[in-house]
Amino acid sequence: MSNTETATLAGGCFWCVEAVFELVDGVVKVTSGYTGGHTTDPDYASVCSETTGHAEAVNVEFETSKLDYQTVLEIFFAYHDPTTLNRQGNDIGSSYRSAIYYHSDIQKTTAESLISDLETNQVFPDPIVTEVCELDVFYEAEDYHQSFFKNNPYQPYCQFIIAPKVMKLREKHSSILKQEVH
Repeated sequence: MSNTETATLAGGCFWCVEAVFELVDGVVKVTSGYTGGHTTDPDYASVCSETTGHAEAVNVEFETSKLDYQTVLEIFFAYHDPTTLNRQGNDIGSSYRSAIYYHSDIQKTTAESLISDLETNQVFPDPIVTEVCELDVFYEAEDYHQSFFKNNPYQPYCQFIIAPKVMKLREKHSSILKQEVH
C-alpha cells in the first residue's frame, strides 16, 4: 500500500474542483465539504446563506508515489481563477473564495512558495488572492454533493460550467489522467 497525503482546497464551487481532481491519476479520493468557518456541522443551506464563514472545499487524497503536493497545487491553480476575491464566475460570496488549507508546515511553505513563483512569473494578469490557512476542521458535505458531476452530467450547471473545465483537462493535461478516463 502506498502512502497518501491530503490537500484541502477551495476554488469556488466544490463540484468544479472535485470534477477535475476525480480524473487525475494518483488521486485516491475526493470529498466535497466545508471548512474555514466559525460554526460546527454546517450544511449546504447555511453555507450558501453566507452566515457560517465556511468555504466550499474539497479534500483531495492522493498517492505520494504518483503525485506530489506541488503538482496538486499546480492543477488547482490551472482550473480556477485565483485572482477574484470571493468569486468564481457567476458564483459570488465568501463561500466561493480561493483558499489552500494546509495540513502541515511543509504544505504551507509549498503553497506560499508556489504562489510567490506564480506572482513573480506573472502567470495571471491580476494579483493572486488565494488565502493560505491552517486547516482547522473539514466537514463532509451532504451525500448528494459527492461526485456531483459524475452523477449529474446533464444538469445545466454541470453542462455549462463544469464540462468545459473537464474538457480542458482532457485536452491540455491528458498525461495526468487516470487510464479509464482516456
